[in-house]
Amino acid sequence: MHYLLLATDYDGTLAQDGRVSETTLDALKRLQKSGRKLILVTGRQLEELIEVFPETSLFDCVVAENGAVVYFPATRDELLLGSLPPEKFINALRSRNIDPLTVGKVIVATWEPNETEVLTAIRELGLDLQVIFNKGAVMVLPAGINKALGLTVALDKMGLSVRNTVAIGDAENDLSFLKICEFSVAVANALTSVKSEVDWVTEASRGGGVVELIERLLTLDLTEDLRESSILPDRHRILLGTVEGDRETYIQPLNHNILLAGISGGGKSTLATGLIERFIDKGYQVCIIDPEGDYQSFDKIVILGNAQQIPTSAEVLTVLSKPEQNLIVNLMGVEIDDRPLFLAQLLPSLLEMRVRTGRPHWIVIDEVHHMFPSSWDAAVTLPQSVNGILMVTVHPEHVATSALSLIDTLIAVKSPMQTFKDFCNTIGHQLPKDPLPTELASGSAVAWLLSTEDQPFKFKVILPLQERQRHMRNYAEGNLGSDRCFFFRGEDGKLNLKAQNLIMFIQLAAGVDDRTWLHHLHLQDYSNWLQNSIKDKALAAEVSEVETNRDLSPADSRDRIKSAIEKRYTLPA
Repeated sequence: MHYLLLATDYDGTLAQDGRVSETTLDALKRLQKSGRKLILVTGRQLEELIEVFPETSLFDCVVAENGAVVYFPATRDELLLGSLPPEKFINALRSRNIDPLTVGKVIVATWEPNETEVLTAIRELGLDLQVIFNKGAVMVLPAGINKALGLTVALDKMGLSVRNTVAIGDAENDLSFLKICEFSVAVANALTSVKSEVDWVTEASRGGGVVELIERLLTLDLTEDLRESSILPDRHRILLGTVEGDRETYIQPLNHNILLAGISGGGKSTLATGLIERFIDKGYQVCIIDPEGDYQSFDKIVILGNAQQIPTSAEVLTVLSKPEQNLIVNLMGVEIDDRPLFLAQLLPSLLEMRVRTGRPHWIVIDEVHHMFPSSWDAAVTLPQSVNGILMVTVHPEHVATSALSLIDTLIAVKSPMQTFKDFCNTIGHQLPKDPLPTELASGSAVAWLLSTEDQPFKFKVILPLQERQRHMRNYAEGNLGSDRCFFFRGEDGKLNLKAQNLIMFIQLAAGVDDRTWLHHLHLQDYSNWLQNSIKDKALAAEVSEVETNRDLSPADSRDRIKSAIEKRYTLPA
């Protein structure tokens, strides 16, 4: 179950005229019985809310005062995320006869058209306050406080993630928390501006719309298959690579099991690293089982274990208890023959954590032929409903069939025909009908979505960010080699000034005479070099526009090309 939590606005969403119907309350209770958590996110003050809605205790958490107050009904713990504006501000509003005027623990609120007087008072007093609008309501809060912040703090306290949260609302002040959640919904009566920003709009209004969403979530539990569901918005898709014409191709971020296979040196690590980076960039928590220490170069990721120290399951779960933390479990200290047993003991703990929190969203198992060897087929029992697994191996034929049978996405590098044969022969699956390449050039791969009727397709691998950064540093500061350097030779070929990288190119460009500069400019040598040697099509296209603009002076064209290069490659001053 991926969607573990429902976050809902109150007025205009859950409630109509301040009241929640019995039908809506019943739906909330059924959703809670399914194991999910409920968070109420409202602009109302807490005491006022409890007075009109005694069932507040049904919720695991209440975010009140438009994000400024976080309250846990079960323990009555309350957290203020800001302080009340100074008394001089409140007195200034009263002196202007602002009516109505309510003062909460952090919020000061009124109604339109009083916003002009409110903004004037803030400006005159020089206060760091913001004004938030909600269908006629005018709310004053410390800068930076909104429903998104309140919800984020609440989830952090609960050990849950926005990636496992469905949110529903109706007004402009709801957009901040709707946008950060995995799936965002607007009720039918929502403002048009809100409907245009969310993933789905209910057919029913207010509480009826909330019931409609709840029914959809409960129905999803019966299918246990998120892959074919439109409840996975496209905005979270993970970039896989590019196909013909540089068209980008994606995979859904959840509920897939991927096998990435091929010979050593074929590009598996590059592709796996890129996918992991994009999982993390989208906010999905990743746990990498790293037997050989191949994934130690990731930035901002916790590493447990080394050649001398073996991590424990308790240590792993402690790190993963924080949704924003990703983890590498280094097993170099574990003997090869003992690694299957280590994983067999750790995996149930990870899957139990998934049931409670929905995380880690992805479990990456490198060298899976060592972790789930075919010799363990009789000893290892994997739940067939498990998902969010990325397995990496040289030898799919040496992996336990109980593990391979989970796979719905097969990606092969270098020798896809052999890889696909080994996989299909092992699990008794039919090979695809279309012929497969025998060998692939470096940087290419073939993907096969087994759960669809689509045939395998070839794609170009997108380099991981860390590798792209290394390339960029090399282009900027390194030595590209004689065959890829730029040579300022001039009109008569009398010069031989070599630019071995982009920094040197800019320095030489600033020093050559205008006649030499224009000679290469008019031949479009600069864009050709950037296209063919630097492999930067976007930069080459921008420079080409400069080269074909005959209205520019030599100084202007130099400055524009220099600026275009520096914009993409952070060059030293």
